Amino acid sequence: MADRDAIVALLDQTLRTATIKDSSCNGLQVQGAGEVCRVALAVDACIEAYEKAAALRCQMLIVHHGLIWDGIKHVTGRNHQHLRFLIEHDLNLYAAHLPLDMHELYGNNIELARLLGLRDVQPFGSYHDMLIGYRGVLAEPTTASAIAARLAAKLGGKPIVLRHGPDSVKSVGIVSGGAGDMIEQAATAKLDCYVTGEPMHFTYQLAREVCANVVYLGHYHSETLGVQAIGRLLSEQLGVESVFLDIGAFSAADYTD
Repeated sequence: MADRDAIVALLDQTLRTATIKDSSCNGLQVQGAGEVCRVALAVDACIEAYEKAAALRCQMLIVHHGLIWDGIKHVTGRNHQHLRFLIEHDLNLYAAHLPLDMHELYGNNIELARLLGLRDVQPFGSYHDMLIGYRGVLAEPTTASAIAARLAAKLGGKPIVLRHGPDSVKSVGIVSGGAGDMIEQAATAKLDCYVTGEPMHFTYQLAREVCANVVYLGHYHSETLGVQAIGRLLSEQLGVESVFLDIGAFSAADYTD
């Protein structure tokens, strides 16, 4: 068991939530129980996640995509439904968006880099004057399709691969989520392959025009690792039990022309 405020303080300090500009209101979004025995981890703040967290007797839910973005302007409709459930079940809701994507130890992107075994890992991918992703080199050359298969074996989903770059891939850039517009940055950096989440329509022609290999993991599948890493942090630092709710959302398999 740990004090809620101790958990929040650890996460805020570790993830630097106060210093990173973001449209997400990062940090404790909804206050619940003061004592926390078990934490649920999920990608998205949604009723399904709340229900499963409550059923598992969790006192806190930590998510990547929170409930509050640029503030709540009204407490009606879905906002009321979400807030009512959280308050009635005394369930804390903590969110970490960009701070979790970009973190050098616990972030989505560094975790993906570790899955690929990248070496010489460096920050990559400029977003609002911040580097939020990572780049590195593989131990051995491979193909974009092999990278997709390796990640899918660990993450699930059915990645989409655009093969418009070199056949042999050695250098890789990674920015999770909806970062398809950074394909051009990867090409300018002369990376052999770029890994991201969501296959936005305009990026198909962009990849062709800049001659880039792109692996789309699906938005959800590219962002499951960060919250799980936070669960390990809480276990190591505060002895708090955690459970990952693999609820899912759209995967790459859900996108068709």
